[in-house]
Amino acid sequence: MSFFDKIFGRENNEVNSNVNWIPLTAISQLDEIVENSKNKTIVIFKHSTRCSISRFALKQFENEYSLEDKVDLYFLDLLNYREVSNEITNRFQVVHQSPQLLIIKNGVAVYDASHSDIQAEVLGKYV
Repeated sequence: MSFFDKIFGRENNEVNSNVNWIPLTAISQLDEIVENSKNKTIVIFKHSTRCSISRFALKQFENEYSLEDKVDLYFLDLLNYREVSNEITNRFQVVHQSPQLLIIKNGVAVYDASHSDIQAEVLGKYV
């Protein structure tokens, strides 16, 4: 593995992490997210698998994340599931960014951040 692979992650679409990501691959899952967010904090991480900035933000988030089972973490591959990303923009009334982190509570986006503003420590305020 090269130096850059260690910093930015792999070029392929695999998520290699100790974080228990739930793949977000269908618009229908957004209904589940809205419903489940009434009882538990939900996080959506929108990621471009071809962008080094997005890979860096993802790895930084994964390295900082420490809440284990207190939130449900959804991972969206923007390039393969663009229609899901578009629906997130519409449903949660957030401007599309990549990378982007959204926190969903009680069916609404209570927080969103992109690029270098993505910080795992922020989640503690919403749990």
